[in-house]
Amino acid sequence: MNFTSGAPPASRPVPKFLAGALALGVHVLFVLLLVFGVSWQTHHPAAVQVDLWESLPEPSPSATRPRPPQPVKAVKPEKIVKPEKPAPVRKPVEKEPPPPKTPDIALEKKKAEAEHLKKLKALQAHEEKVRADAARASHEKQLAEQKRQALLREMEKEDLKQRVAADAAANEARLARLTEARAAASKQQAEMASIVGEFRDQISAKVRGNTRLPDNLQGNPEVRCLVKLLPTGEVLNVRVTKSSGNPAYDDAVVRAIEKSSPLPLPTDLAARRAFVPELSFVHRPKE
Repeated sequence: MNFTSGAPPASRPVPKFLAGALALGVHVLFVLLLVFGVSWQTHHPAAVQVDLWESLPEPSPSATRPRPPQPVKAVKPEKIVKPEKPAPVRKPVEKEPPPPKTPDIALEKKKAEAEHLKKLKALQAHEEKVRADAARASHEKQLAEQKRQALLREMEKEDLKQRVAADAAANEARLARLTEARAAASKQQAEMASIVGEFRDQISAKVRGNTRLPDNLQGNPEVRCLVKLLPTGEVLNVRVTKSSGNPAYDDAVVRAIEKSSPLPLPTDLAARRAFVPELSFVHRPKE
């Protein structure tokens, strides 16, 4: 067989930091094994406890015979390993405080009394100031209240004057209107009375013109009749309410009223109410 000779394959160089890390790890492992091995093999000696008796205990009365004393073997006490005491810690040297000075009691008392008196004066001054401020505030409040009351009284007086003036003006206006109304009513009544009187005269004249007086009539007798009328003046009914004492004269007046139908009436509705629906008619022959 033929073998081809050649150079061996080149290996890759190992990084330096990796090699250093491996070496450090091996050393650390070795140190740990050494420490644990020494601590594991170290044994502390066991402490030995020895009981010492001042005298032997008395034998039990139930024993038949005493036993011969046995030789006591001397037991060598084992060496007790005492734990090492820790080194005492040195305390820091403290400096001695200086000796206290003897206070002057009288001086301290005077200072305390002066401070107390000062505080008392300050408190009294503060209380006086508070009282003065309160009194001033109360006085100002009273003045303000007095001013307000005076202003209210002035306003009430002014309001009262205005109301009195308004009432007086209203009363004057009402009185003026009432006077005007009364004057107008009086004027209207006068006009109405004038119209009613005028139409009464016309009705009396018309009835007198149609009256046929009897021959034996003496004096000026009066007869009263109630005449029912329509708004147009037509006579519906005539009834004697007060006789003259002469039946012939009464009948003559009734016939004259019926013959005078329709009676003249005013066109004003208010004046016509004096005649319609009933008219009180008075007749005298010589009037």
